[in-house]
Amino acid sequence: MNKSVSVNQFLIGFAALVIILAGIKMAGEIVVPFLMSLFIAIICSPIIKFMTNRKIPHWLAISILFLFIVLVFFFLLGLVNSSIREFSQSIPQYRVLMSERLNEITALIQKWNLPLNLEKETILEHFDPSSIMNFVSRLLLSFSNVLSNAFVLILVVIFMLLEAPTAKRKVALALSGNEKDASKEEKHLERILQGVISYLGVKTAVSLLTGLCAWVLLETCGVQYAVLWATLTFLFNYIPNIGSIIAAIPIVLQALLLNGFSTGFAVMTGIIAINMLIGNFLEPKLMGRTLGLSTLVVFLSLLFWGWLLGTVGMLLSVPLTMALKIMLEASPNTTKYAALLGDVEESN
Repeated sequence: MNKSVSVNQFLIGFAALVIILAGIKMAGEIVVPFLMSLFIAIICSPIIKFMTNRKIPHWLAISILFLFIVLVFFFLLGLVNSSIREFSQSIPQYRVLMSERLNEITALIQKWNLPLNLEKETILEHFDPSSIMNFVSRLLLSFSNVLSNAFVLILVVIFMLLEAPTAKRKVALALSGNEKDASKEEKHLERILQGVISYLGVKTAVSLLTGLCAWVLLETCGVQYAVLWATLTFLFNYIPNIGSIIAAIPIVLQALLLNGFSTGFAVMTGIIAINMLIGNFLEPKLMGRTLGLSTLVVFLSLLFWGWLLGTVGMLLSVPLTMALKIMLEASPNTTKYAALLGDVEESN
């Protein structure tokens, strides 16, 4: 009898989860901007706290931050949008350039009598560079569409920051239902916020450094759309494991096609060096054990949140999974499920 009840409870719970996820996916136009606003507010909250600790009134601190966000936001949005339009117009040329580069390789093979046989038509049939560039353009445009309602997005961030001093207490009371358990819920909320702030703070600094280094490299090598590619590198660096690889492919491909093989290989070497130094040495040192998530879970969360929320879901996959793990740890009934998401050391 008990077994039958537990099975029924599992099925009901699973059905409820499917309905909730379907609702989130259907309401993506509302959920995605809300999540973007929430995480921008979380990133900005330490800045507000820094200013208020120095006797700056809360409303003035938010006003200063609001002006700064508006200036940076619209400057970058205009710059990236113009670059995307120019880049999209030049996409049809990439197949022609690919054909020219293959002719150059064929000439070198014949000159040096190398035992290689390149069939240009076969390569062009199976590898179309314009399709890769179209994919990148669609990704950037989808993210740009989220940011197109910039005014609404910034207003939501400002209202969230205004509510921040009392928001934790309100949510804790709503979850617990009484004053006694509210303090306990507030501690769990504080853990979630501190974990997300710590991760996003380090990740933002590292992504900014990676994007800046990529911009310097591309400007030095004379590669077109350096600002666009630096922005892409900055954004995709938030995507764990594969983000830097996805961002590097179109950059190297364009450099090879437009700038030639020597510049293309120089750019490829530079991007690999930047990602190795920052991604494998600097970031782990700064991050420490902030994540507390296994590598497999990080990758699976990337796929899941990307499917559910699109490009923005991929960017926020790790913070969302961290928040889920901490929420599962909050209840004795769900702690065992939180262990599945964690990074547990091997037993001897």
